[in-house]
Amino acid sequence: MIEKLREKAKELLKSGDIKVVIGYIEGSSKNRIQPAYITRIEDIDKLVFNKYCYHNLASFLWRKEYKNLGKPAIVAKGCDVKAIITLIQENQIKREDVVILGVTCEGVGDPKLDKCEVCDVRTPKEYDYLFGDKKESIGKQEDKFKVLEKLEKMTPEERWEFWQKEFSRCIKCYACRQICPLCYCNRCIAEKNIPQWIDTSPTLKGNLAWNIIRAYHLAGRCIGCDECERACPMDIPLSLMNRKMAKEVLEQFGYISGYDKDAKPVLATFKDDDEEDFIL
Repeated sequence: MIEKLREKAKELLKSGDIKVVIGYIEGSSKNRIQPAYITRIEDIDKLVFNKYCYHNLASFLWRKEYKNLGKPAIVAKGCDVKAIITLIQENQIKREDVVILGVTCEGVGDPKLDKCEVCDVRTPKEYDYLFGDKKESIGKQEDKFKVLEKLEKMTPEERWEFWQKEFSRCIKCYACRQICPLCYCNRCIAEKNIPQWIDTSPTLKGNLAWNIIRAYHLAGRCIGCDECERACPMDIPLSLMNRKMAKEVLEQFGYISGYDKDAKPVLATFKDDDEEDFIL
């Protein structure tokens, strides 16, 4: 698979159809893989793809410094492609402006990450070229929500205590924001001070405001790559909030993010038959 991927990447660069390949190369050791952007044909042989390719490379597509390099080709797993689809839906990139080098994936991590155990996009939903044999999905949408069962059985008071304890460990490093492929605002609400919505210091009040606002901003958008949780140095279970939001959106609107580039974002449209029982 990797040889065919390299061959196609070289062909695209040589033809001038693309100017940069966004992919993975080896880091300081074989089990430490890092993102890379490659502009020279002779560097294409550095491309790798294995179970340590955690990063969701879609986060590079909307960044100005990478857009300036020219039209990209991007190596993308199923969850990466879901992020690309969402960026297309939200007019951050155009489909014709990116070449998707889709790779089939059996999961990342050693041991395999929890998200990969219930993956339903082992073969990407969208691609220009596919590398690797097509793989059947091993998970269903409802499987992703089983992790919420314990939390949902708690009383409101117990849940409040649980999240207070978790968020008290937040150090406001914003690693969750920086790694998220869908946190693309030029100026984050956490940095606005006229008015100041979120305390800048890592106090419980500021931590609660930051994490809850971020979860709401991802409602109907988060594609479940769980990179925010992996990046968190304090091991806060951020994916629990994201999955709870995804579950509510699915139940209320029948919508799953990252599946259809032609669909309108669920919270940016409405239907005449939408339920209105929440309106007082």
